[in-house]
Amino acid sequence: MQTTPLQARVDAIRGRMQAAGDHGQVTLMAAVKYATAEQINELHRNCGIDDIGENRVQQLLEHYDQLEDRENLRIHFIGSLQKNKVKYIVDKVCMIHSLDSLSLAEEIEKRCRAIGRVMDVLVEINSGEEASKGGLLPSEVDDFCQKLEAFPHLRLRGFMTMAPKCENLAQYRKYFGETYRQCLDIWRKKLDNISSTQHMPADTAPVMSMGMSGSFEAAIAEGATIVRIGGALFRDEP
Repeated sequence: MQTTPLQARVDAIRGRMQAAGDHGQVTLMAAVKYATAEQINELHRNCGIDDIGENRVQQLLEHYDQLEDRENLRIHFIGSLQKNKVKYIVDKVCMIHSLDSLSLAEEIEKRCRAIGRVMDVLVEINSGEEASKGGLLPSEVDDFCQKLEAFPHLRLRGFMTMAPKCENLAQYRKYFGETYRQCLDIWRKKLDNISSTQHMPADTAPVMSMGMSGSFEAAIAEGATIVRIGGALFRDEP
């Protein structure tokens, strides 16, 4: 069977991931903002992609009904999430990557309690402290994680960040490395509480969702466990 352009891009990205230090431990997530449902189905059916990241609630809902095998597809929400949209996705996604306020945590708690499920969440960090981006400032993360212990239907699994636009991989590595070290320190200090209140093994490592099409190699080198690739899959971006 002839390799399709989408399969070729996946193969190329996986090769770059391996060269950056991934030995099968980093999840390649397709960020599907620019994808059609047909492309998502091809990724899952033919390319071994089991994780997709949705940026927009409306687009998630449009894709959802067209997915061939959604029972075996892990749908993550990775974009900015408004409180009034939470109710539409809590029964469809496996993880929310963009938790950055207590008011959003309260809404997720309310909606998950109503349907009897616990939602895996990542705390979003604005590692570059950019006014135009969402996420908590690095100085706010420690206190915020402590407060999440009050929400029994949220399970803190780790952290997500988007580095500012950098000129080279060395600059990206600086941001990702600083975020990784801070998050690991917070996680280790809180692991006893996290594991006991959220029913996770005591040796559970944090999920680190870091890196996109232009920065995933730097993110892998600095400890990413999930990379979110969109443009390089669907728009011929480097």
